[in-house]
Amino acid sequence: MAETAFIRKQTHFSEGMAAGLSIAIGYMPVALTFGLLAGDTGLTLSETVMMSIFVFAGAAQYISLSLLAAGTGIFEIVFTTFIVNIRHFLMSASLNEKVEEDSLWKKALYSFGITDETFSVASVKEGTVSAGYMFGLIFISYSSWVVFSGVGHMIGANLPETLQESMSVALYAMFIGLLVPSMKKQRKVVFLAGAAAIFNSVFYLTGSLSTGWSIVLSTLLSAVLVELAYSKGGKRHAE
Repeated sequence: MAETAFIRKQTHFSEGMAAGLSIAIGYMPVALTFGLLAGDTGLTLSETVMMSIFVFAGAAQYISLSLLAAGTGIFEIVFTTFIVNIRHFLMSASLNEKVEEDSLWKKALYSFGITDETFSVASVKEGTVSAGYMFGLIFISYSSWVVFSGVGHMIGANLPETLQESMSVALYAMFIGLLVPSMKKQRKVVFLAGAAAIFNSVFYLTGSLSTGWSIVLSTLLSAVLVELAYSKGGKRHAE
């Protein structure tokens, strides 16, 4: 009986790894670029790998690099990361309805590995999702992100100095690459990005806030105002 359960868990783990292979491949270039930029920002190899190990959140890690380069304080970086990743609460709550009942420690362990990509794969799987499947899915995705972050840093360290310095431009290109597809799909995102840019510009020009707090408050204010505008517009449309 115990042997059968063990074999079943192994099967679920293998299924999860197979499902996560495409995510692992997709993470490779993004993680490599992160490693390159982390080295250019001044992080050591160990710091770069440790960030990927303990944070494991692409957008948040890229934003952290930008804030570190601007000399932002640690509290602003942590708070900004929290705001960027607040959607993970919703993803975890949604996925909790689909996963099989299991030990709380297992759920807590694999919930760390929930990203936009792993959530999407797990949520579209037919039937319930086992802990073994989630561990397999996350293991291969997580391993790819951590390993190639380190590889990217090592590659960057061997690049010519002039090329390393120019890599900072890639950080802004990455943000644009993340933003543009969303702007094409939803007009709301266009207003959100525009409002945040205006608020941040005002804070920067007036010198009233530090770079970190400027980004945090710009994000919060734009999100609240755009959401209020859309909710009022929806009510008027319903009337």
